[in-house]
Amino acid sequence: MADAARTAGQAADFETAIAECGFGLFNVFIMICSMPCLSAMVFSATAMSYVMPTAECELKLTLLDKGMMHAVTYAGMIISAIPWGFLADTMGRRLVLISGGWIDGICVLCAAMSQNSSQLMAFKFFDGFIICGPFAVVVSNLAEFHGKKHRHFVMLFIGLSVSIGALTITLLAYFLLPVHIYFNVGELHFHTWQIFLALTALPSLISGFLHIFLPESPKFLMSQGNYSKALSSLQRIYAMNKRKSRDSYPITVLTDATPERSDSPEPIVNNSIRERFGQTKRKFSDGLMQLKPMFSSPYLGLSARVYCLHFCQIMCVNSVRLWLPQVFATMQTLQVNGIRDKSMCAVLDHNSNRRSNTAVLKEECDIHQQPDTYTNNIIVAVVGLIGFLLFFPILRIRGVVNHILKVCLFICTFLVGGLYFADTMGTTLIISSIYLTIMGVCASTIIGMSVVVFPTLMRTMVLLLIMTFGRLGSVTGNLLLPFFIQMSCWAPFLWLTSLMTIAFVISLFLKVDFQQPLN
Repeated sequence: MADAARTAGQAADFETAIAECGFGLFNVFIMICSMPCLSAMVFSATAMSYVMPTAECELKLTLLDKGMMHAVTYAGMIISAIPWGFLADTMGRRLVLISGGWIDGICVLCAAMSQNSSQLMAFKFFDGFIICGPFAVVVSNLAEFHGKKHRHFVMLFIGLSVSIGALTITLLAYFLLPVHIYFNVGELHFHTWQIFLALTALPSLISGFLHIFLPESPKFLMSQGNYSKALSSLQRIYAMNKRKSRDSYPITVLTDATPERSDSPEPIVNNSIRERFGQTKRKFSDGLMQLKPMFSSPYLGLSARVYCLHFCQIMCVNSVRLWLPQVFATMQTLQVNGIRDKSMCAVLDHNSNRRSNTAVLKEECDIHQQPDTYTNNIIVAVVGLIGFLLFFPILRIRGVVNHILKVCLFICTFLVGGLYFADTMGTTLIISSIYLTIMGVCASTIIGMSVVVFPTLMRTMVLLLIMTFGRLGSVTGNLLLPFFIQMSCWAPFLWLTSLMTIAFVISLFLKVDFQQPLN
């Protein structure tokens, strides 16, 4: 392909141009820069799962409050999805990654200073509102900086980074949350769980800083008609990967359907307020026109199936994942109290009745979990990491890729139902570890398929909408789960099994192929 570009007067499309850059130091650097952002999303979504067993008494959380505490972060992500998508697809990936990382870090630090549940919910809402954009953009950004030869490894890297993030926050909880920390700063009171939350701000702050040193996506620049900037970006990648000068980059002309656009088509420095408003309005209209293909064939039907599938699978997986630390903490409590029955029914009954007695509330308010409480969560995270290492190398085989989503969802339908019959901590650990690992593969497969199938000008928006439907599922699931728990022991598991069945049926009508060129 590269040879063909040279013989054709050194003109090339994006896939040929990015292939000339190869894989090297730049690709390693962009992956290092992306890892904190991917971990920040995991920290944002799961931090409260580890905080609540320690802080539930101090914050006076009921079972419904716990569900709302899980849901509020996802609610912020849902509301901000479309604004972030518009900003990323019109203003660029780099702006979102830098500003979003820093602002999110500040929001998390504010959450760590919260003195009651209302303040904590408010700042976790803004945490979700901000982190939504950088996470979706970093997925598009990684795909657009790699050729199709290496693009499937990007999906592996994303899955591994999320797994490493899940393992990191679990280890942080293991070492920090059992420690008794209490001090005052003026009128503010700080406990161990607040120090834990403050440390979870680090990935966002680091991500915003590291992306200062990266160029804008060349694929995005080409889609905007800025070919000169796109060529400069590709030359920088080539120089870092090949250890050669930028001038030796063999591609001199980039070809695409989008006409060349000057760097500053409309100078705005001396324009009046009315003229600036008009330019902004036209840019917004152009942005809406970019999304028009989303509502026509073939993308409308495809995106609708993807949205529905992701809604069902994420509602189910996050209902299990976000409550799992609470389940293990409850099992540990039952074991310490000498209660032999550690079945799911006993665990759910203990959680639904725990806050009914105010005397018990006052008596238990100095809660610090033992390190052993978090051991099972560490095992779940390690299994997830190993699972990605085992699963994703086989995604290079097209025959496997076409069926892996269907097979995984079919297996998970029985696994989530099997949690109802788990009557020991070991059984719960085995089933939940396998279930969450396979579901992580399913989620990454959906995102990887969407990156390849949808065109550049709508890619970030589609990814944000996919994640929005997933987060809408998370909000719905975490609000409904407490009601199902109070209804009966079997109701939550019947509901989760039904969701997995729907997701499996939808997957029968999707085709997965990571190795086709980017649209």
